[in-house]
Amino acid sequence: MRSLWRTTRSFPPAARVLMVNQFAINLAFYMLMPYLAAHLTGDLGLAAWTAGLILGVRNLSQQGMFLVGGTLADRFGPKGPIMAGCLLRTAGFALLGWVDSVPALVAASAATGLAGALFNPAVRAHLAAEAGERRVEAFAAFNVYYQAGMLLGPLVGLALLAADFRLVCAVAAGVFAALTVLQGVALPARRPATGAEGDAVGVLASWRVVASNRPFLLFSAAMTGSYVLAFQIYLALPLAAEHALGGAGTRVTSGLFVVSAAVAVLGQLRLTDWAKRRWDSTRALVRGLAWLGLAFVPLALAPADRGHAVVAALVVAVVLLAAGSALIYPFEMDTIVSLSGNRLVATHYGLYHTVSGLGITAGNLATGALWDVAERHDALWLAWLGLAATGAACAGAVHALGRTGGLGAPRREGTGAKDLSVST
Repeated sequence: MRSLWRTTRSFPPAARVLMVNQFAINLAFYMLMPYLAAHLTGDLGLAAWTAGLILGVRNLSQQGMFLVGGTLADRFGPKGPIMAGCLLRTAGFALLGWVDSVPALVAASAATGLAGALFNPAVRAHLAAEAGERRVEAFAAFNVYYQAGMLLGPLVGLALLAADFRLVCAVAAGVFAALTVLQGVALPARRPATGAEGDAVGVLASWRVVASNRPFLLFSAAMTGSYVLAFQIYLALPLAAEHALGGAGTRVTSGLFVVSAAVAVLGQLRLTDWAKRRWDSTRALVRGLAWLGLAFVPLALAPADRGHAVVAALVVAVVLLAAGSALIYPFEMDTIVSLSGNRLVATHYGLYHTVSGLGITAGNLATGALWDVAERHDALWLAWLGLAATGAACAGAVHALGRTGGLGAPRREGTGAKDLSVST
């Protein structure tokens, strides 16, 4: 913790606010969302498909609007979208605790998703601008706060849930209300991106710049598999725990989340510092992707009907997934800024997260289908080898991009802009 404190203090005040902001965002989000489905089906008596619809709307509104949120941050500056997102999530979380009609619940869920689409690209672009040449180190510290919020949020929510679900919603909404005020007071206003004549960059013009950035698009496609693999802590790993242990698999799954967050919180800064001294960004990304793929090999080797062997393999898998993700994240965020040429950074982040969100959806459908086939034929190793191969393919793709110079900053030809970065 002393190392995190020293690292945090070494950055400008605005960067420190953004890091604390992300901790509080995740704290509030994860104190509520893990218990929302049970509230919908239990307290409100909704059908499971209705609860799935309400939760799906949140994810769809967030993933589908990331590009719009990033564009707004570049066009008007990041402070406004960050504040608007926090305010909108305040309203959405408050509504989730006090409404019981399906249309109102869908609207509240959509609001919470749109809020994330507004502040996520803006926060990352703002942090990149504040950190300057220390982006990798800044995003490493940022991820520690991110993971710490994920770790503590469910525990706080569980304690509040003993009183009432409405209290959980009220406290979560109160956190976002406080964040709205904090951003307004503490964050500096950064001027929006401008074109060659000093005018604001139009929406279509900014989208054309991003859509024509071929190295960035190739990198986005190559990295999509990393999100699919990291997401398996929510899908394939719980399925494996349930298959091997039955009802006890739920407790094992809860433990896996704690292990994952603990690895990131305790190891992120050390791992990033260690990697920076040995590798450039491309090599760090390739090795991180390889770790993600290797995470599933122990599960392919473990007998699926031996509970202790499966639990051991699950723990190894989670540690490798968490370590690989921690290795990747700061270099990944830094590479996006480099590929953007430090122009329209938030828009690039927005499109990147939209692509990864679509990839997660497609990847989960494929993983689920492969799991069903493997389970019917008593060959779960097939699903694990498929995931391992995905990691190898992503590592190979990023390695190829690095070798061909595809991960360097783009040339600024034909864009009609001197500098489209978010600047003070």
